[in-house]
Amino acid sequence: MRNIKFLLFLGFAVLMVGTFMSSANSSYAGENSHQEKATFAGGCFWCMEEAFEKVKGVTSVVSGYIGGQVENPTYEQVSAGGTGHTESIEIIYDPNIVTYQRLLEVYWKNVDPTTPNAQFCDHGNQYRTAIFYHDEHQKQVIDESKKNIEVTKGFPESIVTEISPASTFFPAEEYHQDYYAKNPIRYKYYKWNCGRAKRLEQLWGIS
Repeated sequence: MRNIKFLLFLGFAVLMVGTFMSSANSSYAGENSHQEKATFAGGCFWCMEEAFEKVKGVTSVVSGYIGGQVENPTYEQVSAGGTGHTESIEIIYDPNIVTYQRLLEVYWKNVDPTTPNAQFCDHGNQYRTAIFYHDEHQKQVIDESKKNIEVTKGFPESIVTEISPASTFFPAEEYHQDYYAKNPIRYKYYKWNCGRAKRLEQLWGIS
């Protein structure tokens, strides 16, 4: 009986130590986990969302609107071009896994930075390309990245992508979120018909 009690006590002690260690590890991970935000506009937010959700270290991508004057704009308002907003995505990422510089590399290769107030088949300032920085460090990295593109790619046209401080980001309606995954056939037809892949291949040598 004494041995059984001892074994029960030992088992309980091990369980309590394991629980304590698990709790401590969770607290430690929570204290050391760090996430940052990036906001990009590159034409149709469906396409931008697809591109960035494939990037390791990106924990969430939300489609929405930024850069305008109207509070809580609807898709109908933004698509009409009267609010000043541009379709955009807000990215939450872990800088320990993916750098902001890497996110910019993905961004550039998914847009046509030489076309003002349009992207591919979509026209209007609501489809303009833009990078919205959240602090001075991001702005510095953006400026350096843009200069590098100008030097290495040598586009005949100038890069016209807007670089502005981030303002209020308004999430788009739920049916726009993960549209490429929810409606793959319609999405692929839109993307192909819009000529996005063809133009990206001309600019960056990729499809």
